[in-house]
Amino acid sequence: MNPRQDIQLEQDRVSLLYHRLDTVRERTEKALAAEQARGEAGGTRQARVEREVAAGEHIRRLAQLNAVERGLCFGRIDLGRMDESGETLYIGRIGLRNDDHETVLVDWRAPAARPFYAATPSAPAGLVRRRHLRTRGRTVIGVDDEVFDLTRMSDGDRNALVGEAALLAALQRGRTGRMGDVVATIQTEQDRVIRSGLHGTLVVQGGPGTGKTVAALHRAAYLLYTYRDTLQRRGVLVVGPNAIFSCYIEQVLPSLGETDVVLSSVGELFPGVAATHVDTPNVALIKGDLRMAEAMASAVADRQRVPDGDLEIELDALTLVVPHAVCVKARKRAARHLHNVGRKLFALDLLRALARDEARQLDAPDDKEDLEYARKVLWQEPVVRAAIDALWPALTPYQLVAELFADRQRLAAAGLSEALLRPADAPWTVDDVPLLDEAAELLGQEPQSRAQRLAAQRARQEEELYAREVLTITGQDDIEAAAFADWHNDRGPDGTTASRAAADRGWIYGHVIVDEAQELSAMAWRMVMRRVPTRSMTVVGDLGQTGSPAGARSWGEMLDGYVEWREERLTVNYRTPKEIMDVAADVLREVAPDQEPPRSVRHGEPPHAIQATPSTLPGVLANLVATPGDGRIAVITTDARYAEVAALLPEAVTLDPLDSPVALLTVTRSKGLEFDEVVVVAPEEMAGRELYVAITRATRRLTVVHEGELPAMLRGLLGESN
Repeated sequence: MNPRQDIQLEQDRVSLLYHRLDTVRERTEKALAAEQARGEAGGTRQARVEREVAAGEHIRRLAQLNAVERGLCFGRIDLGRMDESGETLYIGRIGLRNDDHETVLVDWRAPAARPFYAATPSAPAGLVRRRHLRTRGRTVIGVDDEVFDLTRMSDGDRNALVGEAALLAALQRGRTGRMGDVVATIQTEQDRVIRSGLHGTLVVQGGPGTGKTVAALHRAAYLLYTYRDTLQRRGVLVVGPNAIFSCYIEQVLPSLGETDVVLSSVGELFPGVAATHVDTPNVALIKGDLRMAEAMASAVADRQRVPDGDLEIELDALTLVVPHAVCVKARKRAARHLHNVGRKLFALDLLRALARDEARQLDAPDDKEDLEYARKVLWQEPVVRAAIDALWPALTPYQLVAELFADRQRLAAAGLSEALLRPADAPWTVDDVPLLDEAAELLGQEPQSRAQRLAAQRARQEEELYAREVLTITGQDDIEAAAFADWHNDRGPDGTTASRAAADRGWIYGHVIVDEAQELSAMAWRMVMRRVPTRSMTVVGDLGQTGSPAGARSWGEMLDGYVEWREERLTVNYRTPKEIMDVAADVLREVAPDQEPPRSVRHGEPPHAIQATPSTLPGVLANLVATPGDGRIAVITTDARYAEVAALLPEAVTLDPLDSPVALLTVTRSKGLEFDEVVVVAPEEMAGRELYVAITRATRRLTVVHEGELPAMLRGLLGESN
């Protein structure tokens, strides 16, 4: 069969699969419309709940079907003989069945699909052939075959045939501004990571371009598919280095058939905060140190005071007194609890003491009922409230942290440096977020009034009772009443596991994936660990790229106190051409000699350096970004140089660098991203690890523009300088 016949054969099959997708989507849309039409007719409460449940399922299914439109089917495997007697399976982003319930498309996560990724010539996993389908829209534009017939191959041929042709072809394409879905080109190394078991903590160490993020995201989809019962209610959290990175990867999981994963950066892990500002290195180092946990506890204790002597409150013609010893005893009792819970106990003890003193001075009855009434009346007096607030205020995490950093005396009392001093209304930084989370742990929820608490309890009991009745009637014994009640309260498609989890600081996830994990401080790890007490995690990063002064120098340094972990290493660089990676390896040897650079499998253009002066820099940069072509260019510089370069390239300054042909970024904001061409400005002003990150963002071309002397670490560029 010639190539055109092969393409036509696969086109016929792919067209049938898209026809099936359209059919399933049309049926789902009709089913949703029918449920919504039934909803307009009213009915009993039970009927409304059942309609909402059914409509929610249809909406979720539609989201999945719409998300897999691009590249629905990407591969085929032939098992047994390569004729009519063998078995052929087509692999795609979701599974599809025909009207006879026969599988026509195998979900890439299903066990039957694993040989598509895992097979090698020396271990073919029963395959005779593996075929990659290249599509544009719904059209097949090419096929790549790998035949696993070893009988006529030498040992050298067997070792050389590793099935990376489709991956390398994918990498030759220009960047689109979003991470490409490379599910069709996952290699054996990544497959081991993706299909590792759910339990325990897996550390994935890999240098630039080794597919760490690709593997991590496909792992999230695989775990949700394989361990659906375990993870459906709790969900998966993916923590990335910044908000840009989250946008970069946000379409990958939906395209793999998953829409219920929470994507967040460290700066967004505390609900209500989306921090993007960064602290200076010395401040970040202080805030990220684990000793900040003790300092935060001291800051809370500093807000739990007693007067130097007796507490005296002027009220009308009376001076009410609480003896100093009573105040001390009240604080001791209350301090056993979280701050805001303890405040209520502290206030109760002082109010009762005040009521007794008032009764004594007025010669009034002091039985329990009268004293309780007097206590409630006293609590309504502003002067009484003010006195108690001054000793033990109700606090939010925002108040505690903002007021701590705005007050020299409070910083000193907590044993903290004045370097943290700033205005109370300063914007939150990324390193503040773990401190807000720590504060929330220490403060607890601000207590509700008794009436509010009882009303909420009654409402919840009623909801769960009704949920049990509905589940009994409908025979759905695999759903918990509490979960069903939560689902009902969501009232629509926005109430997914992901949306509820993202809004709830106390949410416990079934699995957590941390990408660029080397950047997390010890305090950030403390925050992440609260969200996954089972310690089911995937930790993805590269110790050679650690840029944060509070980040990891070894995985054990950050993880040993929490978990027993296992490690997988990714060693093949699919992104960075060897010519660029050779220069990057020189940098890595200087800054992290204990780390091994990944092995590049691609060749490309040699990188080069250009020396500029302040007067020639504008023209040099203008020429370099003048013709981005079909790819994308990133200009990467230091924080200190950003404003200067931004003035020279105003068109590159954008809120959405992912969709711009030319984007100006700092090293920190470029982490985890990739571009066809990278222009590094002022490498001589970058720290070694910053330089390593910057030059490994390129997939095709690298240009280094320097004014001062070229760093010795970049000696590999000297032969190309001009």
